[in-house]
Amino acid sequence: MREPAIELVDVERIYPSGGERVVALSNIDLTIFHGEAVAVSGPSGSGKTTLLNLIAGLDRPSSGRITVLGQALDVLSETKLTAFRAKHIGLVFQDPHLLPGLSAVENVAVARLPWGRRTQLMTEARKLLEVLGMGHRLHHPPSRLSTGEKQRVGLARALLGRPEILLGDEPTGNLDSRTTEGLIALLSKLREEMEITMVIATHDPAVAAIGQRVVRLIGGRLDSDRTLPVLRPIEVNTLD
Repeated sequence: MREPAIELVDVERIYPSGGERVVALSNIDLTIFHGEAVAVSGPSGSGKTTLLNLIAGLDRPSSGRITVLGQALDVLSETKLTAFRAKHIGLVFQDPHLLPGLSAVENVAVARLPWGRRTQLMTEARKLLEVLGMGHRLHHPPSRLSTGEKQRVGLARALLGRPEILLGDEPTGNLDSRTTEGLIALLSKLREEMEITMVIATHDPAVAAIGQRVVRLIGGRLDSDRTLPVLRPIEVNTLD
């Protein structure tokens, strides 16, 4: 029987706003198993980003329990939580937030420098970029990369250290349709080869289709959780 990679039990997140309470998430019960790909869908403001931030330990719930890879996040100090995230969780955002003064390979390696040797991290960063078709752009700064190439650098950075969990927050939001197809195919291939647990928040049905399940949020509540049929993978190997 598969072990859960991520468990949320009766999770709620409330933010104070102008003397009022804004309920971002309410009564969330969700279990995601090792190696599973789950898409989180829903309209803007439904709580998708809040959910990912809680799983990543970037935010803490107002109530409820979150367990990731068997570790209860609420008992960890901020320092230990940062170290846990760096070791086990990769994050891909809509904007990869690359540092303009660094090359592509340096942007991949820099985030994990506190937890590894520079020479080893740079070697792994080069290998990841080569696998992602960026071997000819290793030493290019972000200003000389296309939008799709920047997103590949962000993906390589998230995969550095072989994290067990990959979280994506609208990772195709800034990409055109052809580049989006390439990223979808790439994520599907990587999940199968690395046996990584993947949670992708998206409003795009094409991106949601890479998931084995689609969890839909409405108004901060879990509206539906359905299993998708197995589809033939898209044969696209490039990101422009």
